[in-house]
This record gives sequence, C-alpha cells and structure tokens, in this order.
Amino acid sequence: MTTNIKATGNESKFNSRSKKTNTLTEETGRIQPQARELEEAVLGALMLEKDAYSIVSDILKPTSFYDKSHELIFASIQDLAIQQKPIDMLTVIEQLRKKGELEAAGGATYIAQLSQKVVSSAHLGYHARIVAQKYLARELITFSSNVASKAFDETNDVEDLMQEAEGQLFEISQRNLKKDVTPIGPVIHEAIELMTEAAKRPEGLSGLQTGFKDLDKITAGWQNSDLIIIAARPAMGKTAFVLSMAKNMAVNYNIPVALFSLEMSNVQLVNRLIVNVTEINGEKIKSGQLQQHEWHQLDSKIKDLYNAPIYIDDTPGLSIFELRTKARRLVKEHKVKCLIIDYLQLMNASGMTSHSREQEVSLISRSLKGLARELNIPLIALSQLNRQVENRTFKDKDASEAKRPQLSDLRESGAIEQDADIVCFIHRPEYYKIYADAQGRDLTGKAEIIIAKHRNGSTGDILLSFKKEYIRFQNLDEDNIVEEYQSRINGQVNYIATMNGITNNSFQNNVQNTDQNFPF
Repeated sequence: MTTNIKATGNESKFNSRSKKTNTLTEETGRIQPQARELEEAVLGALMLEKDAYSIVSDILKPTSFYDKSHELIFASIQDLAIQQKPIDMLTVIEQLRKKGELEAAGGATYIAQLSQKVVSSAHLGYHARIVAQKYLARELITFSSNVASKAFDETNDVEDLMQEAEGQLFEISQRNLKKDVTPIGPVIHEAIELMTEAAKRPEGLSGLQTGFKDLDKITAGWQNSDLIIIAARPAMGKTAFVLSMAKNMAVNYNIPVALFSLEMSNVQLVNRLIVNVTEINGEKIKSGQLQQHEWHQLDSKIKDLYNAPIYIDDTPGLSIFELRTKARRLVKEHKVKCLIIDYLQLMNASGMTSHSREQEVSLISRSLKGLARELNIPLIALSQLNRQVENRTFKDKDASEAKRPQLSDLRESGAIEQDADIVCFIHRPEYYKIYADAQGRDLTGKAEIIIAKHRNGSTGDILLSFKKEYIRFQNLDEDNIVEEYQSRINGQVNYIATMNGITNNSFQNNVQNTDQNFPF
C-alpha cells in the first residue's frame, strides 16, 4: 500500500521538528535522511571529552538532530556550555532533570549508554558535519514539499510563489552557511591591492564617487559592504539627495545604480530626475505645458539620462526577502554597484516573527547590513526621524543647533544606528527660517550633510547647495559656475541687443535655451 501524507498549510515551512516520528517523506514514502548512529557517537563524544563542544558549536544546533531525544540531549549540553559548566554524563542528566525533559530524552540509562559507546572524539568534527548535512537535506525536502503543495493550489499566484520560494531557499542556505576563519596574510594582500587602486585615481578614492566632492573626501567614496543610512525629517530633501547622487554616479561616472522606491512610482521618480537634469519647473513637466524653447531644452539635456545605468523598482510594501531576490539579480545581470532604498520604514519583514514594529525594523536593519556584506556593494537606505527634532529648543544655544538632528532621533529603532556603518543627516536650516549660522554665514539655499556616525573614518559636516525649484543638490562651487555662465550670457545679450536694437529679455530667453555647452 502506498503511503500518502499530505502537507497542510498550518505546518511551518521549515519546521525540522515536525513529525520526526514519521520516517517517511511526504512525496516518495522513502526514509528521510538521517544518521542515528552518528548522532549517538557525537553526543557520546561530547560527554566524554572536556573540550569537545568547541569543535561542534558552530556546526550543530539542537534541531540538527533527527531523533527527538538526541535534540533534547544536545540542547542541555548547549545550556551547560553557555553557563560554562562541565559537560559529562552526570551534568547532562542533571540538566535534563531540571528542565523536566529527562524521560523524554530516553532516561538516565540511555544517556549513560551513549557515553559508553565512544572511545574518543578523534573524528568528532567529521561526524558532526555528516549530521549537519543530513539535517540540511531534510530541510530541503520539507521546503520542496511545501513548494510543490502550493504549486498545485491554483489559488496561489505563481510569481508570488516563485518570489517566496527563492527567499525561503536563500534563508535555508544562509542559516546553514558557515564561514571559516581566514589567515591574515591574504587579507593584507587584498587591502594593499585596494590601496594601490585608490592611489591610481586622481581623487584618491577607494569607494564609489557620489559627485559631492566634500562628502567623498570624508568617506573616500561609498565603500563596499557598508550600510549607509541617510536620515531626515519630511521635506528636507531625502529623495532629492539620493536622486542627485544617483544621477551623478550613473551619468558622470557610469556606475550602475538600483533604486527601490516604496513611496513614489517610477514615473514620479523619473519626472524628478528630468526636472533635476533639464532645469525645467516640475509643474510644467507634469502638465506638459512647455514653451517651444523649453521643448528644445528638454530634448537637449535629457539625452544623457536615456542610456544611464539606473534601474528603478517601485514595488510598494517591499519585503526584505523580495529585496534580497531582486538585488541579487540586479548585481548578477546588470552589474549594479550600489543599491538605494527609499525608505526603510516602508519595508516589511514578512515571513519573520516579530512582536512589535520596533523589532520588525530591527530585523530589517540587520538584514540590510547582511545583504550589503553578501553582495559586497554599498547599500544606502533612507530613514525617517522622529518628531523630537521639531519640538527641541535650546534656550542657551544658537537656534540652528536646536534643530540639528542627532543619532537619538532615528525613528522606531536604535538598531538602525547600531547596524549602520555610516549615518548621515540632511539638515536645511532655511526650512526652520534660520538664514545664518552662529558665525554669520549665509545659509539661504544651503543644506548641511551631517555625518554623525562613520564606523571606519571621521565624522563631520559638509555644506551643499540645494536648488528647490530643480529638486537638486549640488556642490557649492557649481553655484559659481552658474553665476559665471549667467554673467556671460547677460553680457552677450546686452551687446547684441545694443547693436541690433532688440529687447534684452527676448534675446536672453533664446540664448539661454539654445546654448549646448552649459555643463548642466
């Protein structure tokens, strides 16, 4: 008779404990991968040798054992190791008795027999790896069985199922991935190679250029595997900042960039990029009510964007699993060098067990840092700040200081500050009707980028120009270029108007919008 065991939707996707007493797989009726004798040998060796646990601590966990009694015994051994207590037959029996699990683990007699079956722990590491491999095989069987069951259910969307399956398979591989220690020699060699490459560049940068000179000086460019948090209150220009940066990286330096927008559609983002590049009012771009010279201006300046290596994903409510899947494809297929997420608090951790929004954000933050390390590229995530910034006042300090963001202002989770390699704040004093700082410097149209945390370098503040009408951040010296250009244009207009008797304004309009050499 063929045994037919059907998976139910209530079972956990990867619950290796479920139905261990059933030795048949759900699909084929064959015995699940297991190594009971080796499990006994491993447990016996752990109770026989003093330092044996250190050999298997990063290879095995309680759920690695197929036999339920073995799982309970190893969990007690793990408890003893954490408490730095001796591990032997007597202490393990006592620990199980305290937990009320001695009988479920087979009783004192069975545990005594385990310690008598092993002569030494000489092959403990090898045996432990076989046990771990059997566990991984069972995980894959459970995974494939659940995927097959859902695939037969026609109510499930196939694309959603593929995304879920890929995320779950990746989670299994990450859970069971063990990285060995590395000798220092090869690491030094790699570090010297990076230094040599950086020395060849005129700017001396070891990371990706952002196009913001002062920012690049402090950070040496965005570094691979770094999680960079860019935080600000609403209306400070977070999206405008990363769009300006993405445009600089993709257009000026041909660096492939991917932007995940959870707040705006791809068309809205592209419209902002068009305003940024063409310097045409955003309302006109949306309405299409452009004058003839503005159509020429649009056609002339938008050319660089067509072939720019910028990739946009506007999936709302993106989960960390979906992000991981899409990011890996972008890196593999399009050689993307930088990921931008707008913004962190709009993500969700579906599939993860959490009890509060703060815990969920912590999981997302930790996962983003893990993804940056896995892909070995910079990952930039925008983040909101809480309302403390708006309510804060310092009676004895300059007003601009009171509104400057602090690390404690990061919204919903201190884990963001902990996981991030760099935390930058965007602060526009002009927004709070502050037009000069304590030194009397003019802050009109200026934005401060405050590097509040830099794990591998110095902190500091830089000043950028913010062109609100063009949704653009730029270097301060670019303002001088614009002024010089405007002065040149005005000179041409005045001279020709005098010679030809035409009005200054009408000719200036024509010259400004047909000049092809203007750097913006």
